[in-house]
Amino acid sequence: MGKYEIMYILTATLDDEARKNEIAKLNKILTDNKIQVIATKEWGLRDFAYPIKKQTKGHYVILTVNGGSEGLKEFDRLVKLDQAVLRHLITVAQE
Repeated sequence: MGKYEIMYILTATLDDEARKNEIAKLNKILTDNKIQVIATKEWGLRDFAYPIKKQTKGHYVILTVNGGSEGLKEFDRLVKLDQAVLRHLITVAQE
């Protein structure tokens, strides 16, 4: 079991309610795969340095999680299929 940080960018076209539902859905994917979500930080709507999937803005979300790599692999697989997520990155957290 390790500590990881997950960063993902949601499309800017989501309204507040849809964005909250999407974050809850992604957190549920983690908890269903035995990953403990320690902290969730929303950085809000930010401009991109370059277009991503023809969009110039997105909602940044940073998660600190604790768990095994198998659950993270499943999260990675499912996030790639999610149309609301523009980009995501999973890294090992610094202690």
